[in-house]
Amino acid sequence: MQLRIAHVTGFEYDGLVSASYNEARMTPQTAARQTVTHSRVEVEPHPWAQTYRDYWGTMVTAFEVLAPHRELVVTATSVVRTEAAPPAGPVVSWEDLAAPGDDLGEYLALTDRVRPPADLAALTRGLVADGAAPAEVAREVCRLVHDGVEYRPGSTDVHAEAATAWSQRSGVCQDIAHLTVGALRQAGIPSRYVSGYLLPRTDPVVGEETHGESHAWVEWWAGGWQAYDPTNDQPPGERHVVVATGRDYADVRPLSGIYTGAGTSRMFVDVQITRLA
Repeated sequence: MQLRIAHVTGFEYDGLVSASYNEARMTPQTAARQTVTHSRVEVEPHPWAQTYRDYWGTMVTAFEVLAPHRELVVTATSVVRTEAAPPAGPVVSWEDLAAPGDDLGEYLALTDRVRPPADLAALTRGLVADGAAPAEVAREVCRLVHDGVEYRPGSTDVHAEAATAWSQRSGVCQDIAHLTVGALRQAGIPSRYVSGYLLPRTDPVVGEETHGESHAWVEWWAGGWQAYDPTNDQPPGERHVVVATGRDYADVRPLSGIYTGAGTSRMFVDVQITRLA
């Protein structure tokens, strides 16, 4: 499937801003199941900008606007060819995961954002104690979180910790991904947070623009990275587009920065996705 993504986001300020310094992580990756054929990030007002890959391999557009402004608008457009999810990779044992190596150790860290609540951690330990293999535990954890947390837009914000969504039994895709990542790490399975886009229509019409979504899902290490979307209880497919990976949301924020001047701001986001082929 070939998709065109137009992601517009930015800030409106309640007064004049004299300068702002920002980073945008809005450029999709060329990876195992997707190929980026076009990408561009534009900023208004016109900034000084540079691009680089961060520690986690994500393409970052860093920019600063030094002219006074009341609004900042970032428009990222891309065309991505996606493929169906690959088959499951090699089977690994708990012994294989016991010494993950320096490159995977950071994907076992239980940060406050992902730390699982006690009852979810206990359920996960029970799966391991029952003799389930790592891949079986990973899939069952995804099911537990999917069944235990209702997807409800607006029920949390970007600063929420995983335990909050579990206690109120509702959250957004960010919370569901954080809960899953935390439970997997607690079990000893290296896992990471994935951010990107999802075309919500299961039968998209070629040429028809659709209101899309920024989305989050997970990957765990099983001799290779295995992806799963616990919000929708399915492997990512042709309608998923990967932008960034990291330990949690803090590593992959689409737009972040600081500014001087006006006291408050309002953020706005719009994502439109069109199937081209």
